[in-house]
Amino acid sequence: MRLVVARCQVDYAGRLTAHLPMATRVIMVKADGSVLVHADGGSYKPLNWMSPPCTLTEGVNDDGLPEWTVTATKTDDTLRILLEDVLHDSSHDLGVDPGLQKDGVEKHLQALLAEHTATLGAGMTLVRREYMTAIGPVDLLCRDDAGASVAVEIKRRGEIDGVEQLTRYLELMNRDPTLRPVRGIFAAQEIKPQARVLAQDRGIECVVVNYDELRGIDDPSLRLF
Repeated sequence: MRLVVARCQVDYAGRLTAHLPMATRVIMVKADGSVLVHADGGSYKPLNWMSPPCTLTEGVNDDGLPEWTVTATKTDDTLRILLEDVLHDSSHDLGVDPGLQKDGVEKHLQALLAEHTATLGAGMTLVRREYMTAIGPVDLLCRDDAGASVAVEIKRRGEIDGVEQLTRYLELMNRDPTLRPVRGIFAAQEIKPQARVLAQDRGIECVVVNYDELRGIDDPSLRLF
């Protein structure tokens, strides 16, 4: 991974356009080729980025300032980063990452929902578990009864940070012409009211799942009430 701290200007052009005026930011160039631009705030979400596959070319502009051009391989999207003052530039070999180790319940929930996708909606089918994006794996990639892509994020307790996580996945996945449009489902044993409101505002469906019922321990037909 390459980390650059610099005063920079960032312009994105393609399906949308975005401009970040000159300011000090962190630029991450990951081993998979992705380029992410972060500010010292706004939590973990980058201000702008380019997902792989893409190509980074370093050059200079007409004024002699360093300028990076990141070009997407499958589209005409470009990310241009003008570097006015580089404060830090270092590269680090992080090695092979073992991946996120989920706690027991979340791991089992993912496996159970992968086997029983109808719990998430009639006609839902599994495409794959742990579908990898440039910022991490989404728990399940499914298709609904209309054949549309569905990204499913699974939590034991559904809170706002889980909705934010799924939102980032959806932003990236909807850039992929082979997947879009992609809608989201936020599945958990319990979903906090604030998380539900945020999910609904972002067009994400909330599904509360019964862990014991999925495991076959809790049979609703045997309940008195």
